[in-house]
Amino acid sequence: MEYRYHCTIPAGDGLNKLPVNPCRLLDLALLRLPAGESWTGDAGDREILAVVLGGTATFTVGGHRFAEVGERAGVFGGKPHSVYIPAGATVTVEALTEVEIALPSAPSDLAVEPYVIGPERVAGGRWGAANFGRQYHQILTEIAQPDLPAARLIVGETYTPSGNWSTYPPHRHKVDDLPAEAAHEEMYYFRVDRPGGFGISRVYTDEGYEENFTARDHGVQMMPEGYHTVVSAPGYTTYYLWFLAGTQRTQGAREDADLAWVGQTVPTLRSVGL
Repeated sequence: MEYRYHCTIPAGDGLNKLPVNPCRLLDLALLRLPAGESWTGDAGDREILAVVLGGTATFTVGGHRFAEVGERAGVFGGKPHSVYIPAGATVTVEALTEVEIALPSAPSDLAVEPYVIGPERVAGGRWGAANFGRQYHQILTEIAQPDLPAARLIVGETYTPSGNWSTYPPHRHKVDDLPAEAAHEEMYYFRVDRPGGFGISRVYTDEGYEENFTARDHGVQMMPEGYHTVVSAPGYTTYYLWFLAGTQRTQGAREDADLAWVGQTVPTLRSVGL
């Protein structure tokens, strides 16, 4: 079977693009620059959230200059700095240290000024319980940052501990049926906390399609459809940058009805200290 919903994004110096992309709205690029190097690009008809994965850079977006953005050494080093780049803007990134930046994007006609999202604006916490507990960062969502404008993008990070599951019970974003479900595409960009580590990312649809992807550094799971879930191999923590886009930014997900009972056990698991 030819699997259609995952790939590995190149990770060389400069701007790296997805080799394949089945999504209509979402896209991802990965920018890597040595210290002292710079890159200039154009957002075109897309909004971009530049999430600094590691390192420090100065961003010039249109006539706005944002100096020394970023402080964590890598994705396992705390909350991120990010820069919102609106459609139509030209952006220059100057690397003050070696820097790595994820560039998720989606179509936009929103006329708005660029802005920085510092770590103090990133909401953090824990979802789930027992062996499906995981930590999250909400970077740009209508829930945690309702005052920050965006046309489509919803962006965050998840850290799945050794042997644990994320996005469990599995859910989908197939149709607009709010508040129960919202139609969104989604992507995950993966990193692992030490060499040799991996996770497994599973996507499956109501129509019977299924794929299980070994998630290593720079792996990307692309989900224009389907239920999805992730598990980390014992001994390793996996990270993924998650981002969604649809017709609107109200979040809603429908759990797999056959597995939804697991989520209903969360209050019980927490009460006994698991």
